[in-house]
Amino acid sequence: MTLCRAHYAKGKTGAILAARLLTGTDLLAGIEQLCGENNIQSAVISSCFGSFQQAGYLYLVPNSESKVGAGYGELQVRQGPVEFLQGTGVVCKREGEYEIHFHGTMCDQAGNVFGGHLVKGENPVITVDLVLTAVEGMTFSREYDEETGGNQFYPLEHGRAVTNSL
Repeated sequence: MTLCRAHYAKGKTGAILAARLLTGTDLLAGIEQLCGENNIQSAVISSCFGSFQQAGYLYLVPNSESKVGAGYGELQVRQGPVEFLQGTGVVCKREGEYEIHFHGTMCDQAGNVFGGHLVKGENPVITVDLVLTAVEGMTFSREYDEETGGNQFYPLEHGRAVTNSL
């Protein structure tokens, strides 16, 4: 039997919100604003694609000082237009504020594919089509994790003091 270690929660899908982000809107700030205006506390970013004026992202690099031997490197910025092929993530809260964990795949004008962890304030869109699926019965949060030394995803069922674990 293989080892499975996990924090998990069970809930159900809620409202679905579809939107097109308009030129100049930052991708992550725009998603946060849509969630706030529609009282969505936690969500799955079900579908997300389009184009950016510029792309700002991080990717993992070796880091011997990190508890897991890797960490995010320097901010990478690619000037656009950038084709945003696909993105996925979760809308979470940390200390009462939205914190979206989002990864995307993009390509430049020459068709070179790249991607990583998108950074808030660094991805103004040309246009982005977006579908958010709210979750009910649980909350998505980002909390400090002692094992990894970073903020990680912690889903929490409503009415529970801690996440389920395996």
